[in-house]
Amino acid sequence: MASPSTAILALAVALVCAATAANARFTAMQWTPAHATFYGDETAAETMGGACGYGNLYATGYGTDTAALSTTLFKDGYGCGTCYQIRCASSPWCYRGSPVITVTATNLCPPNWAQDSNNGGWCNPPRTHFDLSKPAFMRMAQWRAGIVPVMYRRVPCVRRGGLRFALQGNPYWLLAYVMNVAGAGDVAEMSVRSGRGAWVRMSHNWGASFQAFAQLGGRALSFKVTSYTTRQTVVATNVAPANWCLGLTYQARVNFS
Repeated sequence: MASPSTAILALAVALVCAATAANARFTAMQWTPAHATFYGDETAAETMGGACGYGNLYATGYGTDTAALSTTLFKDGYGCGTCYQIRCASSPWCYRGSPVITVTATNLCPPNWAQDSNNGGWCNPPRTHFDLSKPAFMRMAQWRAGIVPVMYRRVPCVRRGGLRFALQGNPYWLLAYVMNVAGAGDVAEMSVRSGRGAWVRMSHNWGASFQAFAQLGGRALSFKVTSYTTRQTVVATNVAPANWCLGLTYQARVNFS
């Protein structure tokens, strides 16, 4: 039987571990080899919208520093919002000094099974591949290359302000797109609360959107958001006022660390 001092020590360690997990911060990962291409032209018009559902990337704050991820990285939409540093490597098309670019995942680069994975089917699983906006690609390599070997690593996302929630749906169904996510950048789970009511678990719809089949109108909305990578949870209280409207975006005062 454990002594009282041993039991107290075990409890203290457990509490420290729990606190550490609850306050986990995402840190940069190791550099890993992959390949990168680009899509669209210098205007990046073709990158707008995308499988994550961020819409106009200028309006939502992502701009042209974006990437479409291969299936391996996209993770059925749970990879949306993640941030990467990428540099061209071991190619005559790389710019001198191999400048590092930082991009946010906003789209899916789908498989192309009609082409060989090493000859056109660049995004076929299990390949790790980045299909960059052309402006982003041109900051690390000459665009005429078409495809270049790269080194990449996931890094913390640096965002200004709090989480943003773009609301769509109808009186019986709420669809929320969560954007401007700092830290790991990704979202695994969301819940919504209307006024002082009970929390309603939201299911993953697609991309960066989560849905609740409930009547939530007439009261302020709060959201509980959990990171896919760190499992850190933040609560955004009364993000949308009682007279909230579908079609609008509301910004919280909180974000991930």
